Amino acid sequence: MTTTENEQDTDTVTTRIVDHFDSRKRGWVKEAIRVLNADATRSADTHVFQFPLPAQWGIDLYIKDESIHPSGSLKHRMARALFLHALCTGWIDSTTHVFEASSGSTAVSEAYFARLLGLPFTAVVPTSTSQEKVDLIKSYGGEVRNPGPDGDIEKEAARLAKESANGHFMDQFTYAERAYDYRDDHNVAATIFRQISEERHPDPKWIVAGAGTGGTGTTIGRHIRFSRRDTRVCIVDPQNSAFFPNWVANEGRPKSQWPPDPSTWIKGSPSHIEGIGRPTVEPSFLPAVVDRMISVPDAASIAAMRLLLDRLRHRAGPSTGTNLWGALRIVAEMLSDGEQGSVVMLMCDQGERYMHNYYDDTWVQQTLELDLTPYTKTLEDFLATGRWNEPPATAVPRAREA
Repeated sequence: MTTTENEQDTDTVTTRIVDHFDSRKRGWVKEAIRVLNADATRSADTHVFQFPLPAQWGIDLYIKDESIHPSGSLKHRMARALFLHALCTGWIDSTTHVFEASSGSTAVSEAYFARLLGLPFTAVVPTSTSQEKVDLIKSYGGEVRNPGPDGDIEKEAARLAKESANGHFMDQFTYAERAYDYRDDHNVAATIFRQISEERHPDPKWIVAGAGTGGTGTTIGRHIRFSRRDTRVCIVDPQNSAFFPNWVANEGRPKSQWPPDPSTWIKGSPSHIEGIGRPTVEPSFLPAVVDRMISVPDAASIAAMRLLLDRLRHRAGPSTGTNLWGALRIVAEMLSDGEQGSVVMLMCDQGERYMHNYYDDTWVQQTLELDLTPYTKTLEDFLATGRWNEPPATAVPRAREA
């Protein structure tokens, strides 16, 4: 046999080995996608509840309860979308170690899906993350790490992924908006419109959501445009977060029209409301699809979170309180303007994750140094009288609509 023939035989064997490997790899990816789609089929539609408002107001407030997903939060949809995006892009295979930076709920949901696919998972979380969330991540087999001395969870997650043999940094803050499919019939906006289609005001005036990555708000805004609806999107933002001041300063323009030097952007401090709010504007936040933003004081978020438990008997987390404060403020404005219709807000995660902090009066007073009394009074007086009187010393400006 000649040298050339030997080389051809070797090439043929090598090609067969590579083809076999690629076939096994592709087969695993196909099965992984089937598993994720099966999960979506089982849990696509979550319940919608009606918040009790006086019937004579002619305004209905609906709460889309995303806390009942298998992993317990709104982030279940996003985590599944991120895994599907990574699988279809070729970033994940059967040997991948997945890493994420998260304040907790995204990490819980990604740990759920990593276990579903048999993949190792590590979450880098802030030191302030509730112990309940840390325990949930671990219960799904995930590892929990804290950031380095600079407190940057994203930088640490990226470093760990790079140093891992086959690591992948999921990077929710960058990829959430492109992983979500706003044209899909099972995204959160599509299910909202479908589920209230038989109500007396089936086309909501507003949908209210918070911004952590910005992916959910972006998906809702895009779907509204895609489905040619008149519904508007209001993003509520906790105090000190960078989303609200940047949106106001730039009049809701896309980032490409912003000053290119990041040092000119308005920056905030870390949010005290877990799950939403960021010190810098994330790539997944697209301000052009946001019609309005409301900045919500931390004490108002926690007061509203507790009001939800009192009035609806549902225990939710503080980001849901942020949503409820913003939604009721919009209801108050509609009522003052003589406008009728419906408003929809999202319930983000389960309150059981916050029993040792946000539902603990001592923790709120000593750790956050917050007084909930004036905000609780604002909410209770509004529901009793229809008049909205926000505490003047801490009132925040209403962002003009884009």
